[in-house]
Amino acid sequence: MAYILPTLLLVLPNCSRMDHIGKPPTLSPQDQSVERQAMVFSGLPATTADTSQYRKASLWSGDQSSLFGDRRAFTTGDILTVLVEIDDEAEMSNTSSRTRSAKENLGVPHLMGLPQRQNKVLPDGASVDTAVDLDSSSSSQGNGSVRRNEKLTLRIAATVVDVLPNGVLRIEGTQEVRVNFELRELFVSGFVRRADITRQNEITYDKMASARISYGGRGHISDVQQPRIGQQVLDALLPF
Repeated sequence: MAYILPTLLLVLPNCSRMDHIGKPPTLSPQDQSVERQAMVFSGLPATTADTSQYRKASLWSGDQSSLFGDRRAFTTGDILTVLVEIDDEAEMSNTSSRTRSAKENLGVPHLMGLPQRQNKVLPDGASVDTAVDLDSSSSSQGNGSVRRNEKLTLRIAATVVDVLPNGVLRIEGTQEVRVNFELRELFVSGFVRRADITRQNEITYDKMASARISYGGRGHISDVQQPRIGQQVLDALLPF
């Protein structure tokens, strides 16, 4: 029993990696996604049930299904396309230099004859005429630079999962593509205004508030590129 707990502590953090040992990574179940819940419980219908038959068949009605209807997402469960085109580049450099020197001398050549009396009892070469003599200097120099270049272009369908009281839409979208034994995962989330959605039912990422965009993956290649759990723990705990 004494060895069971340490074994569990080592095995539990690696459960995600145990999923795809000898097989491709498992795709996330769609029936448990937030997007599906928003589509199933989409709220109240856009039109009342007692609409006349001629209005249902009319091409000039304001319904989304009509010829000239507004097909932009506006309620829970609607789908829209998010365009992500990130091309950022930042470069910073910093140089600092500092030099400091100080010198202090303190002597007691005359103090009611006490230094002369004290010099007689001191060892040869010792004297209180210069009681304290300090000399210090320090110098520091530092150079630093940061350069980042990020580029990402993608399109993803997102679902309106909530409508805030002020009319702002909260959207969320996920996408998974599995190629052989590697699973690419894409996630996007944020808040958008319906007025910023184009007539093509699309919106760019720079019009999303609190945007959260994740592009990564999991599988055999990702596992090899990541340091092991023990190494990550030691890197966080060891001060040297």
